[in-house]
Amino acid sequence: MSALKLPFSAAQTSFPHPLKTNNLSDAEKIAQIASHMASVLDILGLDLSNDSLQKTPERIAKMYVQEIFSGLDEKNFPDLSLLDDPAPEETGRLITIKNIRFCSFCEHHFVPMIGTADVAYIPNGRIIGLSKINRIVRYFAKRPQLQERLTHQIHDSLKMILGTDDLAVSIEAKHYCVAIRGIEDDNSSTATYALSGRLESDPQLRTEFFK
Repeated sequence: MSALKLPFSAAQTSFPHPLKTNNLSDAEKIAQIASHMASVLDILGLDLSNDSLQKTPERIAKMYVQEIFSGLDEKNFPDLSLLDDPAPEETGRLITIKNIRFCSFCEHHFVPMIGTADVAYIPNGRIIGLSKINRIVRYFAKRPQLQERLTHQIHDSLKMILGTDDLAVSIEAKHYCVAIRGIEDDNSSTATYALSGRLESDPQLRTEFFK
């Protein structure tokens, strides 16, 4: 078994995140966001002296920094353990993890997109603990996102971590920027895919993944 700590900045992704250097501590981020959020709520006409609203700016700030956008901080990338493949002679076998639930936030309107991810790969000498794949999905989901980018960030980071070209990621999500505003369609969902290696070129493997 080998341990691996891989911050996002080390991942070579085909769809990079629009990040900038920020040296603020979490406490500084929370204080500044809370101050700005208080101004937003005041502009909306809410009375921040009301007991129900007094701590809302700080609650929102803590939620942003410590929870729903914690994936913006590379120190939160999960610790990973890689194992030698116990069955290397079984070449071409597919390992699939399905229905990984996640909640992310659309970066255009900052409202949720909630869905599931399916991940499959063919080992190339090493495998990863199954729960670690769930953690990687959730790490990249915990930031303002585009679904297309999320799909490729999961795919490209796992491709590098596992050292295999044979990888597939499928995401289906409901976007609440579509459900609660604009067209207000709460039935539709969006599907995105990233496939490489034999999972892209082999029709039988593609069918096995998607069925």
